[in-house]
Amino acid sequence: MLLMLSATRVGIMNKQTILFLCTHNAARSQMAEGVVNAQFGDRYVARSAGSDPTEVHPCAVEVMAELGIDISRQRAKSLSEFDDAPFNYVVTMCADTAENCSIFPGGATYLHHPFDDPAAGAGSSPEQCATFQIRA
Repeated sequence: MLLMLSATRVGIMNKQTILFLCTHNAARSQMAEGVVNAQFGDRYVARSAGSDPTEVHPCAVEVMAELGIDISRQRAKSLSEFDDAPFNYVVTMCADTAENCSIFPGGATYLHHPFDDPAAGAGSSPEQCATFQIRA
């Protein structure tokens, strides 16, 4: 049993860590966290946070469920929750600098991939949730 637990810990420790950041931690970063953990969880552990966290948008949960990814238990998190945590990658997702994209000092590699905020002005009707859909 101890050997199995140790092997599990080693497996987790060998995974690359990613922190996705956006302003409200309501949609973009939550969805990215969900996709990475669901599709690439064998190699990566993803987390998300925001500089001004609100709550996970219902459309983000709905659109991810349509893809078979459950983010309904995720919650909006502040950057301060990860103050002492190192990450291999820190990915900022704000569409432009006017959104005051978060800065996190605990990353080894920093990437910026701008996405417009689908939650900006969106309600939760099916038509409004269409702006959350992931397109290849």
